[in-house]
Amino acid sequence: MKFFIVHAHPEPNSFNSALTRYAKEVLQTIGHEVIISDLYAMQFNPVSDRRNFTSHKELKYYNQQTEEMYATEVDGFAPDIKAEMEKLDWCDVLIFQFPLWWFGLPAILKGWVDRVFAMGKIYGGGRFYDNGVFQGKKAMLSLTTGGGLTMYTEIGINGEIRTILYPINHGIFRFVGFDVLPPFIVWGASRIGDERRQAYLEEYKQRLLTINATPPIVYPSLKDFDENFQLKQ
Repeated sequence: MKFFIVHAHPEPNSFNSALTRYAKEVLQTIGHEVIISDLYAMQFNPVSDRRNFTSHKELKYYNQQTEEMYATEVDGFAPDIKAEMEKLDWCDVLIFQFPLWWFGLPAILKGWVDRVFAMGKIYGGGRFYDNGVFQGKKAMLSLTTGGGLTMYTEIGINGEIRTILYPINHGIFRFVGFDVLPPFIVWGASRIGDERRQAYLEEYKQRLLTINATPPIVYPSLKDFDENFQLKQ
């Protein structure tokens, strides 16, 4: 299988970086192919604007979706964006590796999504959810938190982790067609010792080795809704 890991942590010696390196080692050892986009090392620009494109549909007023659709027609995406799109097309499994910052993605990773998940190329024209461009592919979050597990439950101070991750899992991954696997989470990464870190690496190894046997998260299907996206009775 072909794995594409989008890595978003500025420190090479962080546990996020250790997880990415270990994933590459584990997967390649058993014959899988792995590509990593280390966004900080790449100095990836997260700001979405006209620099996304080599083409221009309208110069007087900038509408990103209009420019994205035109760039799809004329192969007008900037080289850095086009390279990431090609990795998405190539992979069977997409993994986001990141620390949970302010209940969401680090800005560099959210900016990667803003720029790379372009209308016309990645979604649009009825291609979303069940009909998404990446149907048949898998996607998974691998992340670290600052707080411990009990802070992210239904009665925890931070709220349930599934709710926090829903905009990413459903609003990004599932929206463009991926089968979304349950996240791999390292709780309170800065507060654990080497023994627990090693245990987490082993747990991550088992997740990676059993990725094809892991059932995806169940989300509503388009067939459950009418043409106005109202739930069928």
